[in-house]
Amino acid sequence: MHIVFFTGAGMSAESGLGTFRDSGGLWERYRIEDVATPEGFRKNPALVLDFYNQRYEQLIASVPNAGHRAIANLQGHFQVSVITQNVDDLHERAGSKDVLHLHGELMYVKSNANPKLRYKRKGLIKLGDTCEVGSQLRPDVVWFGEEVPKMDEAEAIVSQADIFVVVGTSLQVYPAASLLYVAENAKRIIVVDPNSSALSGLSRHIEKINQSATAGLCALEKELLQS
Repeated sequence: MHIVFFTGAGMSAESGLGTFRDSGGLWERYRIEDVATPEGFRKNPALVLDFYNQRYEQLIASVPNAGHRAIANLQGHFQVSVITQNVDDLHERAGSKDVLHLHGELMYVKSNANPKLRYKRKGLIKLGDTCEVGSQLRPDVVWFGEEVPKMDEAEAIVSQADIFVVVGTSLQVYPAASLLYVAENAKRIIVVDPNSSALSGLSRHIEKINQSATAGLCALEKELLQS
């Protein structure tokens, strides 16, 4: 059985990583246009680098939660793939082996001139840090208005899912949210989210687990292992 997990910001919120919409978080102090677009980087690269440096420091101080571990634990019993909108590495740190990052990875940097020039991050990114062709380094993150290069790969994985599990995403960010519709051939579609309301439009039944990522995934893990 092939289980595909599609995870969003709510997956990592219980590890202390802020989301776009939560009050009091890191994002609340910044405009998305200023720190998460190519235009924002051209206008004020120092601000953007500082923002992502803060996110990097927050990430390295965080640890995977029980939800991350529940997904990883299922690998010993099923074929498990993870497609995530998150740029953190908490799935990998929990032990998941097959993880596709739709929106990039905060633990990597890339050339602002050539995104194929990509490197493992060694610390904070500073103005003047350049790639091998002399271009400023930037976070390896897909910003608003940029192409999502791994979308086709994600769709291919989802189309083969026997069970498709959506965790901690509002399904508001496209094209990633369209993966829900690619999964219509799956035997089960399960949404784990305490606020799983944005699910109209599908022609089939969706199972809803109205719990947090950790509680819902731990319950789902137990159910799947007993089935």
